[in-house]
Amino acid sequence: MKVLFEKPIKLQKVITKKGVELWKIEISPNHFFLEQNPFKNSRYGKAYRLLKEKYPFFYMFWEIENNQYTGRLLMGTIVEKEDIDRFITDLLQSAEYKKLEDIRDEIEEQEGTL
Repeated sequence: MKVLFEKPIKLQKVITKKGVELWKIEISPNHFFLEQNPFKNSRYGKAYRLLKEKYPFFYMFWEIENNQYTGRLLMGTIVEKEDIDRFITDLLQSAEYKKLEDIRDEIEEQEGTL
């Protein structure tokens, strides 16, 4: 897994000139990621619109640094806590999971090391 940012980031909503609300991830005033506009009449706009219809929690952001698009893309899925809880509950109650042993990691005690 690649660490993108080591400091807190700001997530905010912005509104385009045509009134479309988009997410913006601000790294600094001159470096941010802007969500792809799903209403834009472009191949990325159309593709993003279709992806959002099928996967509502999917997000696509373009990187902008010093007022220039870098060509780098940040994509991800935001999952609701309830979805995670449901997944874990279903997993723990499944026959597939119940046949597995709960094996704890063994830690060797070393003298003078705690």
